[in-house]
Amino acid sequence: MKAHADDATTGADLAPGADSEHAYVAPGTAGAFDTDSLCVFPDPSRVTPEGGPDPVDQIIADWGRERPDLDASIFGCFIRMKMFSKNLAGAADRVLRHHGLNPGEFEVLAALRGSGPPCTMIPSQLSSRLMMSRAAMTNRLDRLEAAGMVERTLDPDDRRSFLVRLTDRGRSVIDGALTEHAQLVNRLGGVLSPEQRQHLDEALRALLRTFQ
Repeated sequence: MKAHADDATTGADLAPGADSEHAYVAPGTAGAFDTDSLCVFPDPSRVTPEGGPDPVDQIIADWGRERPDLDASIFGCFIRMKMFSKNLAGAADRVLRHHGLNPGEFEVLAALRGSGPPCTMIPSQLSSRLMMSRAAMTNRLDRLEAAGMVERTLDPDDRRSFLVRLTDRGRSVIDGALTEHAQLVNRLGGVLSPEQRQHLDEALRALLRTFQ
């Protein structure tokens, strides 16, 4: 199944020299997907010592010099979030492509799988869960149904609606993709202590509330 433009993940560079290209790897031979190859890791000779300055600090210093009227101290965390999100999105996309999925299709299958047996929802529930339009959801369901990962049947309680059910093939695909995705994020999160993870989660939760 090919990825489609409406589900593509993109982002603009925030700093000169940032790597904007994430080459996709073709599905490998038999066996587990090598998650070590999924992330862009810097040259060891250029790794910033723990607690030391990094290139983002130079960006902040530059803005402090050029625009001393601005408080640039907050820029650092947002630039680092953007850079991390770009690298994570590229690595995650490669995991999904290994399973023949794009990010949008992964979200639908994960929502159905996470709903529990019988892994069935109506399109409006999926649209609400994933915060997207009905039309966009229909496009995703069309592709997933054509691939044999979901099936749609008339809702016996509402003949104007459909039930969307995860098929055995869909469950196998999403379970494999979820396993490798979890390995990826746990590997990345492993550089943080439990306390750092908790503080990061609380900080991001507070930031997200500003959009609610």
